[in-house]
Order: sequence, then structure tokens, then C-alpha cells
Amino acid sequence: MTTLRDQPGEVRAEDAFDTAAVTAWLHSTVDGLGELREVRQYPGGASNLTYLLCFAGRELILRRPPAGQKARSAHDMRREFLVQSRLAPVYPYVPDVLAMCTDPAVLGSDFYVMERLDGIILRGDLPDGLTLSETGARSLALRVFDRLIELHQVDAEAAGLADLGKGAGYVERQVRGWTDRYRKARTPDVPESEDVMAWLADNQPGDVRTCVIHNDFRFDNVVLDEPGTLEVVGVLDWEMATLGDPLMDLAGSLAYWIQADDDQVAQLLRRQPTHLPGMPTRRELVDYYCDRSGLSARNWTFYEVFGLFRLAVIMQQIYYRFREGQTHNPAFEHFGRFVEYLDGRCRKAIG
Repeated sequence: MTTLRDQPGEVRAEDAFDTAAVTAWLHSTVDGLGELREVRQYPGGASNLTYLLCFAGRELILRRPPAGQKARSAHDMRREFLVQSRLAPVYPYVPDVLAMCTDPAVLGSDFYVMERLDGIILRGDLPDGLTLSETGARSLALRVFDRLIELHQVDAEAAGLADLGKGAGYVERQVRGWTDRYRKARTPDVPESEDVMAWLADNQPGDVRTCVIHNDFRFDNVVLDEPGTLEVVGVLDWEMATLGDPLMDLAGSLAYWIQADDDQVAQLLRRQPTHLPGMPTRRELVDYYCDRSGLSARNWTFYEVFGLFRLAVIMQQIYYRFREGQTHNPAFEHFGRFVEYLDGRCRKAIG
């Protein structure tokens, strides 16, 4: 399994931190570390940054926010730490969080550390040495979405998470909030999208119910065990978890789901191996989810458009940071073109 284990790369220069200060704090807080031997960074980094800290005695994951402009409610390390701490007893796929640092003198921002979950994370393509039959691909996808369905069944009050959200009106708040974010982050080279935002405002349904939602549920946020079974052993990146509408969570997830028959631009957006033979289509996943959750998909066009628009806003916020010189990751240079593409997908879905 060593060749399939998720491997981080070198720390990007703009994301480096004072390892001596962090190590000193960790030694005063977490037992059994020993000497720090290596620090590596996981790919991505458009949202919160994730590092592997290899000590002589144990391996830890460190999570911290990025530099640059942030939405007011984004990148809240304390909240992310709290959500996982409280979910752990009732949802067995949460990593074991160990310690939270709120002293800005250590790293310059809040951060927390957790145990490393050993396993396979599927990103753009299957790692070398792993193959999936058509039956295996379909089974894996449905198994992963079973974990989303299971999350949506968690008793938020019993888990101590009743105050995680703002109650009823989640759909309306999301439409209003993402509309505002797009207007603030818009650059002159991307569509205005005012008609798409107006359509969302005019066609929003009421909340179907309120539950714990992940808000970033994708293959590359799921840890799988050995190749023979590929069971889910962990779900990562809880920074956007809240109480909200489960169909909005599903919509956000499926905006990233690129099918084999999607166009070439969509394939460039693909971040997970959802194009493999046997993988279910977006529509099949909607039907699967609704069949097992008892919810109706009669308003799915709204959720589909919202999911695509939300993804466009996320990419535009990243693109704005790149244009403003707040991040220099070359992968973000052409995000404006993808924003324009997603705007077109929204219009096509609306008809």
C-alpha cells in the first residue's frame, strides 16, 4: 500500500512557516513526538492549507488558513476543530483532532493538528497500482455517498452541534451570501451573471430539512483503506460544515462530479476519477441519494444551478486573490475562464 498512500510535496515558498516555533509549541502540547524530521505540504491549498509533520515518534497533520483576503466566516480554525471534536463520537469517519493553537505568536494565525489518517485519497486519476472494474467503480461511488447520507442522519443536538448553524432559511441565506461574494470578487474579465443570480433568487425552494452538512464532500476529501476493499476510513476538510439543507450539500458535491461524456472544458476541471467506466452519472447519484434519504428531487434544477454557481464563485474568489497578488500558485491563472464556463453551464441548465 505504500505506493498508493497519499503523498504530499514540497512546501510552497508562500505557504512556509516558522517550523521551530510550531515544533516548540507542539512539544509542550502533544506527547510522543520526538525530533521533527520533515515538513511537507498537500496539494491544493486554494482553501485552508494542509501539511504533514513527520516527527520521529509520530506523524501529524497541521491545518491553517491561507494568507490574503478572506471571507468573514471562512477559514475559522476554531470552528473546524470544534466540529470534528463533537462529531467524532457519533460519526466514525472524523479524524482524531489533537490540539488547537490560538496564539498568533506561534504561526501568525490559529491552527490545529490531528492524527494522520493512513490511506488512499483519490485525486484527478487513480494512483499507480490501483485499478477499478466498472462494478468496482460504481460500488465505490455509492459507498462514498452512503457516508454523506449517514452524515445527514446525525442528530445534531445530541452531538452538541445544535448551535452550528442559524436555523431555518438556509437556502435563502446561501443564495444571498454567494451572490454577494461573487459581486465582491468579480473582476472585469468574467461574466456579470446578474441574470443567473436573479433566477436563483426567484426560484429558490424552502429548506427540505436542517441537518449537519459537510459542504465540500468529494473523493479528494475522503480517505480509503487498502485497495482490496476501498472502504471509507475518514472524511477530511470540515471547514465549511454547518447545519443546513442536505440537498444543497448534495448539489455542491455534484458540481465537482465530472462524467465521462462531459465536454473537454469540464474534463479540465476534473479533480477526482469520476470519469471512469462504471461511475454513476450525476442524475443517478441524485436518484440514489433521494431514494435512500426519502427526499424529493422535484426541484433539482435549482440545486444543480446553485451548485454550479457556487463553484464559479469559489473559483472566482481564488482568481481574485491571484490577480491581486495574494497567491502566486500558477494553477489559478486561468480560473477566470472556468468561471465563464460555469456561468454558461448555469444558463444551459436554466434553459
